[in-house]
Amino acid sequence: MMGFLSKSQLFWSFTLFLLLGLSINIEASQTQCKESRCGNGPAIRFPFRVKDGQPNHCGYPGFELSCRGKRTVLELPKSVKLFVKSIDYKSQVIKLYDPNDCLFGQLLKINGLSVSPLYFAKFELRNYTMFNCSGLERNALYGIGMDFPCLSGPDGYQVIAVYSSSAIEDVPLASCNKMYDIISVPYTLFAVDRKYLYMNWAKPNCSRCGVLGYGCRLKNNDTKSETECYAYPKPSQTKKFVTIGVTIGTAVLTLLLVVAYRAYNSNKQEKENQRRIESFLEDYKALKPSRYSYSDIKHITGEFKEKLGEGAYGAVFKGKLSAEFFVAVKILHSSKGNGDEFINEVGTIGRIHHINVVRLVGYCADGFRRALVYEFLPNGSLQQYISSPDSDHFLGWEKLMDITLGIAKGVEYLHQGCDQRILHFDIKPHNVLLDQNFIPKISDFGLAKLCSKDQSMVSMSTARGTMGYIAPEVFSRNFGNVSYKSDIYSFGMVLLEMVGGKKITDVKEDNTSQVYYPEWIYNLLEEGEDLRIHIEKEEDAKIAKKLAIVGLWCIQWHPTDRPSMKVVVQMLEGGEKLTLPPNPFGSTGQPKSIVDMPRRRKNPELEAISELE
Repeated sequence: MMGFLSKSQLFWSFTLFLLLGLSINIEASQTQCKESRCGNGPAIRFPFRVKDGQPNHCGYPGFELSCRGKRTVLELPKSVKLFVKSIDYKSQVIKLYDPNDCLFGQLLKINGLSVSPLYFAKFELRNYTMFNCSGLERNALYGIGMDFPCLSGPDGYQVIAVYSSSAIEDVPLASCNKMYDIISVPYTLFAVDRKYLYMNWAKPNCSRCGVLGYGCRLKNNDTKSETECYAYPKPSQTKKFVTIGVTIGTAVLTLLLVVAYRAYNSNKQEKENQRRIESFLEDYKALKPSRYSYSDIKHITGEFKEKLGEGAYGAVFKGKLSAEFFVAVKILHSSKGNGDEFINEVGTIGRIHHINVVRLVGYCADGFRRALVYEFLPNGSLQQYISSPDSDHFLGWEKLMDITLGIAKGVEYLHQGCDQRILHFDIKPHNVLLDQNFIPKISDFGLAKLCSKDQSMVSMSTARGTMGYIAPEVFSRNFGNVSYKSDIYSFGMVLLEMVGGKKITDVKEDNTSQVYYPEWIYNLLEEGEDLRIHIEKEEDAKIAKKLAIVGLWCIQWHPTDRPSMKVVVQMLEGGEKLTLPPNPFGSTGQPKSIVDMPRRRKNPELEAISELE
């Protein structure tokens, strides 16, 4: 940039900056409570003060920091000392880390922070049970706990922490011994990035002073807890003269530098953007999700300009990584859940690479902010295309068959194609997205569970999924154990909905009643009748019938009666005539006509349970 300025201009520029520095030093010397730093660490100002370096009235009681070399240290109860990474005075959050990379071990010493003005956000506190184990694989803890190598002993045992609320069947504790319970520990230590700890303070609240452009301090310079806003001291006449000179000089210098800065910075920024894009594309080709900061997420989404939708766990925005590559960015609500959905999504979908499973491009874990970045699928979800064969959005039966086969192959891959079996537990049309060629991709793995391929069943602490697609055994084990067959049931309901809907309404003698669609379709097939939906070609009728029969096989009440997804794929691909499965609804004793079709049978004698014993 020196090539853009003459020697004379540079001389006056440096002179003006020296005067500016002198003015700042004069101002700072007038107060004992000036802003301070430990080396290149964060700025230390009220409510914090430098212990043994500033008077007590310079800080709020309990907000003492000290310098260890060039690093800033916060002392907590029980002689716990953590280093300070940054301080956000606006949000009143301090970011801490342990130089020995054992934050969890440090927190075990505290056993509560009642004597400290700093606290953890209540919504992120969890209770844990500590175990020591031997020979436990780390991936066995995914989604339920975490191991801590820094706490492990010299004899080779592992120290792990498990959510105290976890069902005992979820935790592989055969080689473990319980140590003790701990309460109120931030779950962020179990996230993907557990190097940092965030603590808040509510009192004193100096945000109103900052809004007014004032400083904040203890009232009357005493050590009590009452604070006040104050105007910064006015400069003396000498400092005014210096300040006016510096201001004029800075304005002139700015005009001189603006052209050089823009030319230099725009070129540098362009190269940096290009490097980042190229780096991402290389990672994407290698099927490796990238990690983004929150500022990256805001840049990718254009400050969250285009909203695609919103669900229970967060809003989805359209983003752009390059002129040709678009993404969908899901911003997770920090107030929803305890972080399990984020861990599930990154840990599960991050290891999946299949044409019929949505691609996780990257993620963001920046403090309390979490986001997931997926490939953008322009045709939205399957739900909008299967409302009715008579609608304008209907894709045609051949295309529906291709989509069905794609979904089946995606689920088969989850069950058999990965190192561990992945159970989705929320297969439904809303969670099947379509790309520009209408290739289906399974999405939303927030409820997924991992288990080994030789595991025949899984334990469930609570029912999970969407009403209308949940298998009976998820509610009550009277129907069988929860397993990968639960996904088969959900897939079967999707097939029947693709054929024509989940329910129909019939009117007879001014009496309107709703009839359970799968039972109605079974009776039509059993009696050899037409499906009573709009079909123009004979080939289309065959496709619709095949989808209906396969769907009925998949929704058998007992899991053992349902086919595996591998068999389902063979049934969809095969050209042979399929046989109708056993009636999953049982005998009703009613005439099998559309008008008199009974509703789905209730099972009042079956008691719903919340978890397997």
